[in-house]
Amino acid sequence: MGTIGDVGEFGLIARLTRRLPQGPDVRLGPGDDAAVIAAPDGRVVATTDLLVEGRHFRRDWSGPYDIGRKAAAQNLADVVAMGARPTALLVGFAAPPATDAGWAERLYDGLADECRAAGASVAGGDVVGAPGVMLAITALGDLGGAAPLTRSGARPGDVVAVRGRLGHAAAGLALLAEGRDGPAELIAAHRRPEPPYAAGEEARAHGVTALLDVSDGLVQDLGHIASASGVRIEVDSSAVPVPELLGPDGLRHALTGGEDHAFAGTFPPDADLPPSWTVIGTVAEGSGTRVDGREPPTGAWDHFPT
Repeated sequence: MGTIGDVGEFGLIARLTRRLPQGPDVRLGPGDDAAVIAAPDGRVVATTDLLVEGRHFRRDWSGPYDIGRKAAAQNLADVVAMGARPTALLVGFAAPPATDAGWAERLYDGLADECRAAGASVAGGDVVGAPGVMLAITALGDLGGAAPLTRSGARPGDVVAVRGRLGHAAAGLALLAEGRDGPAELIAAHRRPEPPYAAGEEARAHGVTALLDVSDGLVQDLGHIASASGVRIEVDSSAVPVPELLGPDGLRHALTGGEDHAFAGTFPPDADLPPSWTVIGTVAEGSGTRVDGREPPTGAWDHFPT
């Protein structure tokens, strides 16, 4: 199959775009100077993310398909957290010329399959040579006439609830760092998050007042809601879902671990939430986030560690 350098820029683009089925929101896909995406609402929800080899993923720990799914998932989850329906991704892909072309194809298979799971498409992007692998993802979404769901609507008296796995990706990362190969479910969670894409629609239907994607750790991300809303969030650690699979550090992983891309939101106290949501706390007057009335544990994700 050869390397990216053997195939060349335009040969690589041709190979990759053949692997990208286009959904109905893409009116004009790869092949022109830009894509054309339907925006029936008249507004576009947009988010972007960078994934850098060695910082966000390691090729000796994750295969290209999983890296692609993870890259798409973390951006699609941000769109869902705004209460929007994902429509399209634009992907910038940088890699060394010696990278196997089949590796790149599998990466794009992962991107396409994760988009399919969320009802979106990879509509275009760019490729370039670089010393290491890097992905720059822009995700777009449509609000369907509704107001965006933001972090700033939480009110004292609301309840705090979560939807999706917590701590699994962090536990899997710890296992890989220790050179272990199991439990397989946790390592798979690090390699390929599974955001519950229905969460945005469910949250809106049940009167959510603030919502976000848990990407950097539960207590850190709840702190963003607290800050934006001018409230204090009280978490009851006994209510946080911590399966035995997470091991003795399970609660710490659930509170501080990122990259599961669960969703956390605040709801009116009388909200009749479905079983897929777990109430883990309350909103009160004040500021910051507390766990069992104390300062929360540290260790959440930091993009600029010292």
